[in-house]
Amino acid sequence: MYDKQKVIDQLKIDEGIVYEIYKDHLGYPTFGIGHLVLESDPEFGQDVGVPVSEERCLEVFDHDLEVTVNECKVLFSDFDEKLDEVQEILINMMFNMGRTRLSKFKKFIGALDEKNYDEAANQMMDSKWYNQVGKRSERLVERMRNAG
Repeated sequence: MYDKQKVIDQLKIDEGIVYEIYKDHLGYPTFGIGHLVLESDPEFGQDVGVPVSEERCLEVFDHDLEVTVNECKVLFSDFDEKLDEVQEILINMMFNMGRTRLSKFKKFIGALDEKNYDEAANQMMDSKWYNQVGKRSERLVERMRNAG
């Protein structure tokens, strides 16, 4: 079973934590640890710069993380049987990309199914995502290479 605190600590580093509404790199209103403001959020429609409490940021992050883990279990039917390290990497990637984008990594998923972590790392590098997220992808690739 993955180490939840380790995942949380990594996502705080990778996503950052912002205690106000801001526009993400695609221009969407966001706050906390990479939480996209949803229509169902009380923050919906509020202006950039509006403060959001630490308690609220952590509350939505906890929910977002739960959703992310569930999405991993949908995409990877054997998620619970995967190595803890691989689970943590997949949670990080899923949090960052979402299931729609991650599901397009067919060769990556195939390599994981074969427990070929070196090839999975190669497939991670052979993606637009790898170049878009900088140090995050480099670190996750290194972790994947060493997973087995």
